[in-house]
Amino acid sequence: MEDIRAMLQVTMRRFGMLNKNCCTVDCLDISMVQSHILYEIARKNLPSMQEVADTIGMDITTFSRQIQTLKKMELVERNQSAEDKRVYHLSLTAKGKQVEEGINDQMKHYLENVFSHLNEKEQNEVIKSLQILNAAMGKSNMCCKPFS
Repeated sequence: MEDIRAMLQVTMRRFGMLNKNCCTVDCLDISMVQSHILYEIARKNLPSMQEVADTIGMDITTFSRQIQTLKKMELVERNQSAEDKRVYHLSLTAKGKQVEEGINDQMKHYLENVFSHLNEKEQNEVIKSLQILNAAMGKSNMCCKPFS
C-alpha cells in the first residue's frame, strides 16, 4: 500500500494549504482561514458566528479574532440578533462579496488548469474519489465535523 499520508501531505502543499496567504484580491492578502470564512458566509443567509466557526472546525475565540480582522479589512459585517442578544450574525460587505468572488475565480482557474491535465475519465474518477473520501471522513470519529 502506498504511503497515503505522504500523498496527502504533497496534495496539501500543492494546493497551497500551508501557504501564509492563499489569494491576493484587490491588493488584499487573504489567508486560507479567511478564505474559508468568506466562503461559508457567502454560502449561507446571515449565519451566526458560532455556526460558521463550527462549520470550519474552529474554536469561537480564534474565530472571533479572524472576524475582527475581516471587519478591519471591511469585508465582513457582524450584527447582533434581534431575537437573542448573545448571537451575532455575519454578512459580507460589498467589498467582501467582491473579494470572495475574486477568490472563487482564482480557485476555478486553478482547478481548471489542474484538471486540464486529466482526460474526462480521470476527471470523473478524481471527483468520485473525493466524494467517497469526504463521505468516509464524515463517518469517521477521527475527523473534524460538521462539513456540509
